[in-house]
Amino acid sequence: MAGKRTVLTVQLRRLAALLSEMREQAGISKEVVSSRTGINVTTLYRIETAQARPQRRTLTAMLDLYGIGEPQRSDAVQLLMEAQKPGMSRPFEAAVSEVYAAYINFETEALSARLFQTSFIPGLLQTERYAWAVLDTAMPKVETSVIEQRLRARVERSKVLTRDGNPLELWVVLDEAAIRRVVGGPEVMREQLLRLTEDTDKRNVILQVLPFGAGAHPAMVGSFVVLDFPDPADPELVYVEGIAGDDILEGHNEIRRFGVMFDQLRAMALSPRDSAEMINEIAEGLR
Repeated sequence: MAGKRTVLTVQLRRLAALLSEMREQAGISKEVVSSRTGINVTTLYRIETAQARPQRRTLTAMLDLYGIGEPQRSDAVQLLMEAQKPGMSRPFEAAVSEVYAAYINFETEALSARLFQTSFIPGLLQTERYAWAVLDTAMPKVETSVIEQRLRARVERSKVLTRDGNPLELWVVLDEAAIRRVVGGPEVMREQLLRLTEDTDKRNVILQVLPFGAGAHPAMVGSFVVLDFPDPADPELVYVEGIAGDDILEGHNEIRRFGVMFDQLRAMALSPRDSAEMINEIAEGLR
């Protein structure tokens, strides 16, 4: 269908990396692939960078040219079939950016997340009323139905923290501003802060507050998340947020830079115990 988005998923990224590796091992350039299969060079580039999902006949033509036999051939076909399945973001794609939809899909598959947030409570830890207040303020000209869709997306996302067997391991560093800024009124904010203290009782959630007293810090430009995956074949990625938009970074140097940045932030932050005490103290002040 014209205009339909190809939203990035773990499976699509894995397929793209596999096809790029197969072509390189076969010693064939993109131009040669194009001349022998009729696949446009631009299309091939988009397939190998996970910006487009190949059709089955396109995949078959590529595998034939690269001389791929079993079991690698079946592995590639299986990845394509998995990449064709709707991601967790599918019900909400009309209400979110393409990058954010991709992030939702990656978050669902992740083993752990290291998150720094500057100005509000992260979506995974938001109460429904707090989330509504954030979205309603941030999107004043958007229809209520769109806000409701985004709210449902946040509710669904939070299930990764309580899923059976392998709940997401979440380590959050929150700027003190995020817990002091009263969003939605004192009652809503107090409920949100108490929810935070409940979440930190979970074995898979660590929360630290970066106090104002820590002064300048490495991430003053904005919030970010580093996702790690259970399969070594799936490299880490970074999701960054900013006024100009959001982005997903996959370069080795960028991932390392944000990983080091997070380590610096957690070293500057209060301990989880002291952070919980600060949150409780602020909540009590909102009675």
